[in-house]
Amino acid sequence: MNSSEKRRGTYVLFLTFNSPFSSDVGSLGHIDLPPGEYCYVGSAMGGLAHRLDRHLAKEKKVRWHIDRLTLVADHMVAFESYHDPIPECRLGVLAEESGCIPVVKGFGCSDCKCQTHLFSVPDNARPRLIKTAGLMEYGQSSL
Repeated sequence: MNSSEKRRGTYVLFLTFNSPFSSDVGSLGHIDLPPGEYCYVGSAMGGLAHRLDRHLAKEKKVRWHIDRLTLVADHMVAFESYHDPIPECRLGVLAEESGCIPVVKGFGCSDCKCQTHLFSVPDNARPRLIKTAGLMEYGQSSL
């Protein structure tokens, strides 16, 4: 791959909140999330590394629903579906099938018919999702 080419792919961003999250989230209005782990499924067809680096950064201009959460999350880790990317909406289905619970209707899915792209992650759901989707931790690949 030419270094100027942008990798395309999809991803799952896991976020941990040690305290409740309560804030306005753009057009969705006010949301409240109890402490715990959440995951967000997304796609980056214009540059996977750029998108994930942006999500993981603590300083950025708020552009998407997820930005409100990434600015205050206590911990974040991203996993990518890259070489043969699973479509974003399919990742959401796999999250649910792995035990994740949909939260905040309309979050991150204004361009599709999904209920949400944000899920709470109960115990043991993260490893099931990672295994089922064949995800690789971002930054751990040998690309």
